[in-house]
Amino acid sequence: MVPGEENQLVPKEDVFWRCRQNIFDEMKKKFLQIENAAEEPRVLCIIQDITNSKTVNERITLNLPASTPLRKLFEDVANKVGYINGTFDLVWGNGINTADMAPLDHTSDKSLLDANFEPGKKNFLHLTDKDGEQPQIMLEDSSAGDDSAHDRFIGPLPREGSVGSTSDYVSQSYSYSSILNKSETGYVGLVNQAMTCYLNSLLQTLFMTPEFRNALYKWEFEESEEDPVTSIPYQLQRLFVLLQTSKKRAIETTDVTRSFGWDSSEAWQQHDVQELCRVMFDALEQKWKQTEQADLINELYQGKLKDYVRCLECGYEGWRIDTYLDIPLVIRPYGSSQAFASVEEALHAFIQPEILDGPNQYFCERCKKKCDARKGLRFLHFPYLLTLQLKRFDFDYTTMHRIKLNDRMTFPEELDMSTFIDVEDEKSPQTESCTDSGAENEGSCHSDQMSNDFSNDDGVDEGICLESNSGTEKISKPGLEKNSLIYELFSVMVHSGSAAGGHYYACIKSFSDDQWYSFNDQHVSRITQEDIKKTHGGSSGSRGYYSSAFASSTNAYMLIYRLKDPTRNAKFLEVDEYPEHIKNLVQRERELEEQEKRQREIERNTCKIKLFCLHPVKQVMMENKLEVHKDKTLKEAVEIAYKMMDLEEVIPVDCCRLVKYDEFHDYLERSYEGEEDTPMGLLLGGVKSTYMFDLLLETRKPDQVFQSYKPGVMVKVHVVDLKAESVAAPITVRAYLNQTITEFKQLISKAIHLPAETMRIVLERCYNDLRLLTVPSKTLKAEGFFRSNKVFVESSESLDYQMAFTDSHLWKLLDRHANTIRLFVLLPEQSPGSYSKRTAYQKAGGDSGNVDDDCERVKGPVGNLKSVEAILEESTEKLKSLSLQQQQDGDNGDSSKSTETSDFENIESPLNERDSSTSVDNRELEQHLQTSDPENFQSEERSDSDVNNDRSTSSVDSDILSSSHSSDTLCNADNAQIPLANGLDTHSITSSRRTKSNEGKKETWDTAEEDSGTDSEYDESGKSRGEIQYMYFKAEPYAADEGSGEGHKWLMVHVDKRITLAAFKQHLEPFVGVLSSHFKVFRVYASNQEFESVRLNETLSSFSDDNKITIRLGRALKKGEYRVKVYQLLVNEQEPCKFLLDAVFAKGMTVQQSKEELVPQLREQCGLELSIDRFRLRKKTWKNPGTVFLDYHIYEEDINISSNWEVFLEVLDGVEKMKSMSQLAVLSRRWRPSEMKLDPFQEVVLESSSVDELREKLCEISGIPLDDIEFAKGRGTFPCDISVLDIHQDLDWNPKVSTLNVWPLYICDDGAVIFYRDKTEELMELTDEQRNELMKKESSRLQKTGHRVTYSPRKEKALKIYLDGAPNKDLTQD
Repeated sequence: MVPGEENQLVPKEDVFWRCRQNIFDEMKKKFLQIENAAEEPRVLCIIQDITNSKTVNERITLNLPASTPLRKLFEDVANKVGYINGTFDLVWGNGINTADMAPLDHTSDKSLLDANFEPGKKNFLHLTDKDGEQPQIMLEDSSAGDDSAHDRFIGPLPREGSVGSTSDYVSQSYSYSSILNKSETGYVGLVNQAMTCYLNSLLQTLFMTPEFRNALYKWEFEESEEDPVTSIPYQLQRLFVLLQTSKKRAIETTDVTRSFGWDSSEAWQQHDVQELCRVMFDALEQKWKQTEQADLINELYQGKLKDYVRCLECGYEGWRIDTYLDIPLVIRPYGSSQAFASVEEALHAFIQPEILDGPNQYFCERCKKKCDARKGLRFLHFPYLLTLQLKRFDFDYTTMHRIKLNDRMTFPEELDMSTFIDVEDEKSPQTESCTDSGAENEGSCHSDQMSNDFSNDDGVDEGICLESNSGTEKISKPGLEKNSLIYELFSVMVHSGSAAGGHYYACIKSFSDDQWYSFNDQHVSRITQEDIKKTHGGSSGSRGYYSSAFASSTNAYMLIYRLKDPTRNAKFLEVDEYPEHIKNLVQRERELEEQEKRQREIERNTCKIKLFCLHPVKQVMMENKLEVHKDKTLKEAVEIAYKMMDLEEVIPVDCCRLVKYDEFHDYLERSYEGEEDTPMGLLLGGVKSTYMFDLLLETRKPDQVFQSYKPGVMVKVHVVDLKAESVAAPITVRAYLNQTITEFKQLISKAIHLPAETMRIVLERCYNDLRLLTVPSKTLKAEGFFRSNKVFVESSESLDYQMAFTDSHLWKLLDRHANTIRLFVLLPEQSPGSYSKRTAYQKAGGDSGNVDDDCERVKGPVGNLKSVEAILEESTEKLKSLSLQQQQDGDNGDSSKSTETSDFENIESPLNERDSSTSVDNRELEQHLQTSDPENFQSEERSDSDVNNDRSTSSVDSDILSSSHSSDTLCNADNAQIPLANGLDTHSITSSRRTKSNEGKKETWDTAEEDSGTDSEYDESGKSRGEIQYMYFKAEPYAADEGSGEGHKWLMVHVDKRITLAAFKQHLEPFVGVLSSHFKVFRVYASNQEFESVRLNETLSSFSDDNKITIRLGRALKKGEYRVKVYQLLVNEQEPCKFLLDAVFAKGMTVQQSKEELVPQLREQCGLELSIDRFRLRKKTWKNPGTVFLDYHIYEEDINISSNWEVFLEVLDGVEKMKSMSQLAVLSRRWRPSEMKLDPFQEVVLESSSVDELREKLCEISGIPLDDIEFAKGRGTFPCDISVLDIHQDLDWNPKVSTLNVWPLYICDDGAVIFYRDKTEELMELTDEQRNELMKKESSRLQKTGHRVTYSPRKEKALKIYLDGAPNKDLTQD
C-alpha cells in the first residue's frame, strides 16, 4: 500500500463528522430563525395580478415577517406568479381592481414595516405592467429529460377577453408560465374577436411566409383611388407592419375584418380555415388586378393536374387540365373503417385510377361504343407553396350527422413530391382529345375527391361577391426537374374540437431561426418538433374503426409546404430594405402606438368620480362625471366642474366649491377649506376606478358665506302635527355624534322654530323601528345615530305625551305613516246590461245612502223583456229587504261593530270631515253592510293560468252557473228557499253558497289550498278577520292615463300594507259593486303581466308604492276548491293534447261528481255531447297520460290535487274496462317492418304486471303467434314518436324480464307506450331514393309534432368577403 493512501482514510471519516456537524448547525440556525419569526409581527400581503384578464379574479397571498425588505417581497411575488423580477410593478390597491399612484421600489432594502405595511391587517397590492409593457414570463428549463415540458405548448390555450369558436378546448397540461412574452419570442399575437381563431391562424401563416409578406410590402396603396377602410391589401399591410413592429402582446384584427365588409356579427360565425383561404385569395386577386401582384397567388399557390379517361381497348385518352390551390386528402377511403396511415399514402390514393366497367363503362369516341376504361388524375405541376387539406370533416349517413375523423395521419417534415408527378404528361401530352379548362376551374378539381365539404353546405354559394371575368390561362411549362421536388413543412393549422365547433391555432416554423412557434390567438410560444408530432391525431392503439372516437380531438387540418429551392427561397425584408411607403407606414403606426400609450398613461392618472350639482335657478339636481388629472389642484377642478355644469351665465365661479358628498344618503360629508392648492389625487385618496363617495358642486349667492362642513351626521327632520294628523316634508339638519339630546333639541328648535321644552323626538333607526329619545344627557352616538338619519319631531301642549309611547296618538300616527302605501286600482269595465243593477250599500244605522259618483250604478236592461238580469234584480231586492229586517231584529252586530271602530275612525281617519264634500265618503268604507247579489254577471276575464290557451271561459262564469255539487241555496231565517219571480227557485239561477243571515256568520270563500297556507277570510267564531284590527284605508277617484279605454275607472288607494287581502277586498266592495267573493284581485307586474292574488290571510306587505292592481269579475274559489284545466287526450291525433276548459273541483268531491259537473260545461263551451259513462278522467303529467281515475275516487283522499292542476279527459270507444286500481292500462302500437309503418294506438288493460299477460293480450289484438311477439317500451314523452328508419334497431326489443315494473321497463303506472312487432316479419329493403324520400317525410313529420329529430345542425352563414365593403348590395352573382 502506498503510504499516501493510508492517510486518505482518516480525512474521509473526518469529513463525514464535519458534514454532520454543519447540518446540525444549519438546523439550529433555522430553528432560531423560526423562533424569532414567531415572535416578530407578520404582514399579510394580498396581491392581485391585473395585467391579464385570466388572472384578474385571482389573489396571491403572502404572509411575511414585518422586517422583510421590499426587494425580497418582489422576489417572492415573482417566484409565485412566474414573472421575471423587475418586469412588473407593485402598487397599493383597495381590493377592487384599483391602482394608486406611485409603485413600490423593487430594489429597496426598506422593510415592509417602514414601507407603511400594517402588521395584522390585510395589505392589498396590485401587480401591474411596468412602463406600459407586459410582465415577462419566467423561462422554464427546457433541457429536462422528460417530455412534460413540451406538453404545455400543444393544444389551444385560453384566450384573454375572448370567446372560443363554439367551445373552448383547453389542454389539461396547460401551464400559465409556459407562455412566452413577446419580448422573448419576438412575435405578436392576434386578438380573437369572438370566433375568429380560423382567421388568426391563416393571417399568422401568411405573415410568416416570406414570399407573400415581401410581395405585400412591395404593393403601394393609392389613397386617391380607394378608401383605406375598404382596401383589403392595405389593411393586411398595416396588420403585418404591426405584427412586425408593435410592442404589444397582441393586436386587433377588426380593421382587417372591416375591410372584408363584415360587421360585428361576423365575429360570432365560425368558418373553415381552408374555405377562408380560398375566398381571401379570390378577393386579393380581384383587388390586385392591373398591378404587379396580379398573378401573385397563382405564382405561389397554384398547381396543375390532368383529369383523364383512357380506353382500355384502343388506348384512346380524353383529358382536361385543371388548376388547384390546395390538394384535399381524404382521411378514410369511402366505405372503409381504416384510415390512411400517412400523407404519402393519401396522395397515392388521390392519383390512383379507377376502372370504369359494367354499368359504368365509358363511351369511347374512337371505338364508337361503351368500353372498359381507366379514369384518374395526374399531377402536372406542383406550386411553390404546396397546401394540403386533410379532410377530417365528413358526413355519417348512418347517423345523419356531420362528424370529425380524428384518426392518426402522419406527415413528414420534408415531403418528396417527385414520385407523384407524371413526367411523360408534363413533357408533352400526346392525346387525341384535349380540353383546357384554364382558369374556369381555378381552385377546384374535377375529381369527386376534390370537392369541398363546405362549398355548397346549406345551399348557399360562397366566395367573393363579384363576377369572375378572368380568361383562360395557358399551360406553363414546368421549370423543375423530377429530382428537385423536395418540400419542407413550415405551417400546420390545427383544429381542436368536433364537427359542431372547435378552435383553430397554427404551428409555424420561422425561416429566420428554423424554430417552431405556436400562434394561438394572442398567445405566442416556442414549441418543438415533438409537439408537431402530437398533431398527427389518433391514439396510441391500432388503427381500427372506433379509433377515431377515442382519439384526441386536436389534430392537423391544413399543411403548408415550401419548395426547397435556394434560387427562389426568400428571406424577410430587413427594415432598411423596406420600400419608402412601408417606412412611412411604420413611422405612422409607431406614432399612433405611442399616442395610445400616452393616452393610456393619462387614463391611469385620471380621477373619475360622480359629480352632482343643484342648479341654483332651476333647483334641479344635475349629475355628471368629473374627470380630472390627479395632479390638478382643487381650485382647477372647481373650474372644470363649473364649466361642465354650464353655470358660466348663472353665477360666478367664486360662488362655487366642491365638497365631499354621499348621494345615496344625500349627505354632505365634509368641505375642503384651505385645501384649494391640494392635488386631487391626494384629496380623493388616489386614482381609483370607483369611489365610496361623490362630489357636489355647491353654490351660494354673492351675499352669502359657505358653511364649513366637518365630519358629522345628516338628520332629516319631519315635523308632526297631531291635530291635523299630518307629517311634513323633511328639513335637513347637520348634527354631530357627540351632541347630547338636549343640545340636539336646541339645534332643531332653531331650525324649525318650535319650543324645545315640550319637544318630543322619535328616531326611526330602520323600517318600523321607532324610538322615543327621552334621556337628555345621552349622546347621538349612544342613541344609534349614523351617517344618515330620520327623526320625527312633535311639540304641542296636548296630554298625549303623558301616555306610554306605544299607546300614544303620536306612535299610531307614525306607525300609520310608515306602513301606508299608495296603490292604483283598475275597476272592471262597466257596460250596461252586463250584469244586474247594483244596489246601494246601507249604512250601519239603517239610513239609506247613495252610491258615490265613482261607484255609479249600471242600469239594467229596460223594456218589456223579462231577462235573467231582471229576475236577479227582483230577487236581490227581496234579499235586501230580508237582510235589513234581520239586521234590525238581530243582535245589532253591525251597529256594535260600528261603535267599536268609532275611536279608530276618529284617530286613523281625521280627513273624513274634511273630505265629506267629495264624491267618496270614506266612512262608508269602514262599515260592513249588506249588498245586492249580482250573482249572474258576465265576465270576460281570463285567469293568469290560461292566458296561453286557445279556449277559456268568457261570458257568464261557469263556476257560478255549474256548481251542482253544492247543496247550499239562498236561505231565509227558517232555512227555506226564497221563492223568486216567475215561480223560479234559487236552483234555477244559481246554487252558489250564500250567507246564512240568521246565524250571524259569513260564508268562507276564495281559494282554499290548505297546503299552500291559504286561509279563510273569517275565523272560527264567524268574525271577519278584517274586523279584528282596523287598518287604514282611503280611496278616491283617479284620472286614468289616456288610452286606458272608455268605461274603465281607476281608484287611488292609500292603505296600510299590513292589511290582509281579505279585508282589502271587503273595503273595495262598494267600488266594485259586488261581494268580495265575486271578484278577483290581480297584481300587475312589469310588461303588464298579471298574476292573481289568492291567499286571503296574507298581507299587502309585498306591495310597494304606486303598484297597480286590476279587479276582474268572477267568483273566487272557496275553501277546499281548486281550479283545474281540462285537456282532451287524443291518442291517435297529430296533436294528442287539446285544451278544453277550466273547471272547479272541490275537496271531498268524487270523480263521478266532477264528471257530472263537466257534462253541461262540455256541451255548452266545447260542443261535446257526452254521457258520464263515455269518458274518463286521468292524470296529466305535462303531455304524458297517467293514472286512470275511477268514479269512486275522492279528491284529496285518493287523488292528490293542487292549484292549477291539469287533468286529461279521454273519450271512450266502449264500456270502461278499468274497474280496479290493481289493473294496468298501457297503450300499444304495432310496428310493421315489411311496410315501414306504425299502426294506430290500441289500449290494453292488464290485470297484473306480468309480461306473459302482456304478450297474450298483444297476441289477441294482433293475431301474431305468441312466440313471435317482440315488444319494446317507447322513449320520451307521449306519444313517444320515433322515425320509422330508426325504430327497428334503436329500441330495446324483447327485454329479458318477467314483470313490467322492473328495469329496464319500469312500467308502474297507466299510460305507458308499448311498441310490438312480429319477429318473423322481414324489414323492407329500400333503395337510396326511397330512403332519402322517407327520410325527408319522417323529418318533416317529427318536426311538426315537436318530437325527436335525428339531426338539426346549426344554420351556417356563408363565408363572403365583400370587395366594396357593402354587404347590403345585391349579391346574386358571384
